[in-house]
This record gives sequence, C-alpha cells and structure tokens, in this order.
Amino acid sequence: MGSSYQEEFEEIFRSKVTREGSAAFLEWLSKTDFFTAPASTKFHCACPCGLVQHSVSVYRTMMERYFDPETDSEESFAICGLLHDVCKAQFYKEGTRNVKNEQTGAWEKKPYYMIEDSFPYGHGEKSVFLIERFLRLKTSEAIAIRWHMGGFDDAARGGSFAISQAYDRYPLAVKLHLADLESTYLREKGTSVVRAQR
Repeated sequence: MGSSYQEEFEEIFRSKVTREGSAAFLEWLSKTDFFTAPASTKFHCACPCGLVQHSVSVYRTMMERYFDPETDSEESFAICGLLHDVCKAQFYKEGTRNVKNEQTGAWEKKPYYMIEDSFPYGHGEKSVFLIERFLRLKTSEAIAIRWHMGGFDDAARGGSFAISQAYDRYPLAVKLHLADLESTYLREKGTSVVRAQR
C-alpha cells in the first residue's frame, strides 16, 4: 500500500541524500512498515501511512522555516526531517476494541494502535542506531536526531543536562525539535483517526 507521502519521501530522499549507503538504507526501509505505520497510538497522524506523513511534514517545516543556505546543508535537513522517527518502524501493532456508538447506543469494534517495541533502545537513540547501520551521520545530525523529542525525551525528563548542551552547540538540533513540535501540534492537528472515533 503506497501513498503520495511515500512518493514524496522517496523523491526527496533520493535527490537530497547522496552519501554512501543511502540506497541500501531506503531498500531496508521499504521492507519495514515505515510507509504504512501510524506516527502515534492516538495523537498526531494515528492513521495508516501517518509515520511517513509526519516525516515529510517535519522535513517541509524545517525547510520552510529554518533553512539558511549560508549555514545549512540540504542533505542534513533531509536526513533529520525524514528519518528522525525511523525508530517507529516495526513499533506499532493494530488491534480492535469496543467503542459505544453515541447515536445508536450499540457497541462497535474500532481499530486502535498499541506499542509493541521489539527493540527497546530508546527513541532518538534508536533512530540514530538504525540509520548508522547503513549511512554515516555527521555529529550534528546524530545529535539532532537523538534529541529531537526535547523535553519529552525520557533522559530529559529524568534530569539530564546533555540536551541543553546539545541545543547550545548544534543549531540543527534546535531546528529539528522546533519543526517536529510545529508539525505535531499545529500542522497535523486532526490527523488522528483514533481520536475521531471518540
């Protein structure tokens, strides 16, 4: 099951990411559920193909709002925007649950998503690990992907100061985090089929 988001993702990736291993990475990605999976269990893009929709959205937001041709690399923006959530491939499982129809009073089976993490390695850390199996990341890219969750990251919530050092030293990390926030909470509002069922 393809989507226009998958086509756009592949077009951007092939045209912007040229480093060694990029073709092998894209081939591996196509063998996962990355292009059909949701981006969350019930929040933004909790729908079929939501993960690739979110990834393209973050890339677009980064390019529109934060790209500086004097200092930024189009390849780095493509890698960070498109691949920051690759950790969510093979991460969600679809199930059903009974939901009461408010109009009829009848119980109906509705799909929902649950987490089934077969490789519990963290969030940003896992994305970096998976990407690095195929292509070498620049330090700024690895830092940006590692810390893209900002204050929602488990290490940050646990009191780690590494995130503020990362944001202080690597503007790319700040730009990815801000683009991810804007995409998730503003641009992708209303994209959850699970929330629409309530």
